[in-house]
Amino acid sequence: MSDAGARPPVLKREIGLFGATALGIGAIIGSGIFIVTGIVAGVAGPAMIFSVIIAGVIAIFSAMSVAELGAYLPEEGGTYAYAQKLISPFAGFIAGWIWVFSNIFVGAAVSLGFAHYFVTLFPAVPVKIIAVVICLVFIIINYIGLKESTLLNNILVTAKVLILLFFVAFGLGFFRPGNFTPLAPEGSMGILSGAALIFFAYTGFARVTIMAEEVKDPEKNIPRSIYLALGISTIIYLLVSIVAVGLAGAPALAQSGSPLADAIGSTGSTGAVLLISLGAMIATASVLLTTIMGISRIVFSMARSQDLPLLFGRIHPRFSTPYYAIAITGACMIAALLLADLVLVVTVSTFAMLVYYLIANIAALRLPLKHRQYPSWVPVIGALSCIGLIAFLSPDSWIIGCIGLLIGGAWFWKYRGNS
Repeated sequence: MSDAGARPPVLKREIGLFGATALGIGAIIGSGIFIVTGIVAGVAGPAMIFSVIIAGVIAIFSAMSVAELGAYLPEEGGTYAYAQKLISPFAGFIAGWIWVFSNIFVGAAVSLGFAHYFVTLFPAVPVKIIAVVICLVFIIINYIGLKESTLLNNILVTAKVLILLFFVAFGLGFFRPGNFTPLAPEGSMGILSGAALIFFAYTGFARVTIMAEEVKDPEKNIPRSIYLALGISTIIYLLVSIVAVGLAGAPALAQSGSPLADAIGSTGSTGAVLLISLGAMIATASVLLTTIMGISRIVFSMARSQDLPLLFGRIHPRFSTPYYAIAITGACMIAALLLADLVLVVTVSTFAMLVYYLIANIAALRLPLKHRQYPSWVPVIGALSCIGLIAFLSPDSWIIGCIGLLIGGAWFWKYRGNS
């Protein structure tokens, strides 16, 4: 595998439209709706529903760029592969690097989120131990094979969507319209800041492109799955946000680390609280599953292009998975558990993913005319909106994100310069 003249390793196409859509929904609907809802409520107030809409609209433009790129170049690696071929090797490397940088910490935070919900039901167990255990479980599942991973993801996605629909249906019976007054206590700045934060909850819409080499009929199924995942998730986000504010009010949500459980708790139903807490655990578990899956595929793709050591590009002879990439990035995720902080991780990850989608929109502008599905103003709006959202993130996220970019740039020039 490591010989220079050897044929590059190839992954099997085993994911259909349902599985590809479920990958997107699994990556989108997770810690964002169950945890970040409270953070956004503290910034935007009841007008967080407008933040959800704005973030969704911005995501659509970048999704259109990613969809046409995925149809044009259905290879493992997503924007890393697109930027490498359409912009420059350095732009491609930075896209892959910043994605991995973001998602290692997302995985750590999601593991901790799962653990916090778990200990509300079983308080005798230490949070960090549960976080490490759940992370190890999903590393092993990804290591064993794609069929097992996608099957489990389909089950988890179906379960958490049904639980969120229960939240909406049950919560409507206790809805208090007075909780929407005042609607926007922080004005338009609060709404836009909320949109920048809630974009964190949308960033998984392109997850299927990371695994494009494993999707059946990718020219059709990649764009369809992206639009389906984004559309379904946006509707669910909007309904859940409206009901959550109507149940508990924005100030109460802002003070909570488990906002949906506390919102449904205002109904007085302990059974409903238990079910929503279970839903949060399922949601964070499915995001962790697809996060590990996605990171390992990006690292695999970068190793195959010799941007990272060739060791990461090896495929297991029995399981047909990039096992070194899964094991090593999983170990980094576990190490990051000690450093995870919810608000900072959300803002840094959002910064990194906005840079990632900025590069995707630039790559879409470089597509050959015969392969373009949309006019050039679509990626232009997508790129400008990414830059606009970055401006509404915290200075800490800019500093840490830029440090991550500088480290990646230094690695690229040193590693490629010596190769």
